[in-house]
Amino acid sequence: MKKVFILTGESSGELYGSLLARALKERWKNISIAGVGGEMMKREGVELISEISGAFGLFELVSKLQKIRDTFNSVVNHLLNEKPDVLVLVDFPDFNIKVARAVKHSGIKILYYVSPQVWAWRRKRVHTIAELVDRMAVILPFEVDYYKDTEMPCEFVGHPIVEEIEMIKGSKEFIKEQLGLRPDTPCLALLPGSRDSEMKRLLPVVEGVVDLFRRDDSGYQFIMPIALSIDRDKYSKQLNGLSYKGVKLVRGDAVKVLSSSDLALVASGTAALQAALLEIPLVVMYKMFPLSFWLGKMIIDVKFINLVNIMMDEEIIKEMLQGKANPGDIYNELKRAASDDNTRQWMIDNFRKVRGLFANKNASERVSIIIGELGGWE
Repeated sequence: MKKVFILTGESSGELYGSLLARALKERWKNISIAGVGGEMMKREGVELISEISGAFGLFELVSKLQKIRDTFNSVVNHLLNEKPDVLVLVDFPDFNIKVARAVKHSGIKILYYVSPQVWAWRRKRVHTIAELVDRMAVILPFEVDYYKDTEMPCEFVGHPIVEEIEMIKGSKEFIKEQLGLRPDTPCLALLPGSRDSEMKRLLPVVEGVVDLFRRDDSGYQFIMPIALSIDRDKYSKQLNGLSYKGVKLVRGDAVKVLSSSDLALVASGTAALQAALLEIPLVVMYKMFPLSFWLGKMIIDVKFINLVNIMMDEEIIKEMLQGKANPGDIYNELKRAASDDNTRQWMIDNFRKVRGLFANKNASERVSIIIGELGGWE
């Protein structure tokens, strides 16, 4: 029996882990996959040793330290006892690098899939990672350059969200009907994030934006996916309020929601890149605990926070951060993206350039082959 362990730490990584698990099972029939993840990985037949923590930010992390310690001990004990052929680390560097160090000499082959953002901060981690893992599979084309001075094989495999997008079939109108929306009415997608810290800070902003659209531009309908990692009951008051104001709430299905939309408001992260690849004009918003944001600015060496702007080295998508992430300013930027033909077309033209960077690549399929090579199955 071939054995693989997939270690993820938050919702985007779990998506990649679930797509990889599916590709592995399609390629290798006699394979057992265990890991750390959530509902998406569980649906793909992964035996979960622990669930993802979703922690983010200095102060948000403190509250989950005990859970993280318990998960670390459970993962290391499982790996040393079960000895999978290959351990796949998906992003989540502070945790995953410690796990790699703990099992380095156990004989388990280690693949890092989805590089930590070494291009943004703590670039010296490149050498630490190269000493601990056997191969690196990166999902952004420029990341290969950061590992070229190491002896570790590193390959750009494409981005797994392209696969997720390609799974959605049908016209925008058809998808709207599937989601219970009116097919002939413009739709604003609202994606406040997949972490508790994001929901806490951004849900009030989302509600304010909806209020402004309802007051000044009643021609839109609204839809919001709730990440599977979010405890809906925790935000029942805010969510019920949004539902009362006409926001269609769905569980998961972020890509399907974006595929149905004509405009989007997105917390910075994977969803912003998904929207761009779907050619949806959008605005990015983000708020953090003020001290976390200040510390981040001190140590992170990037001009922008979302990947489209980083890849294009230009603010293609308007970034509304901290104080600028307020309903009035966001509403104005959304209306500009929707109504100004030149702005809208310029965004879409750049989104097509971004999509071209990922053409003809299937990340999960390629990574499944790399795992087979590491495990000696090929």
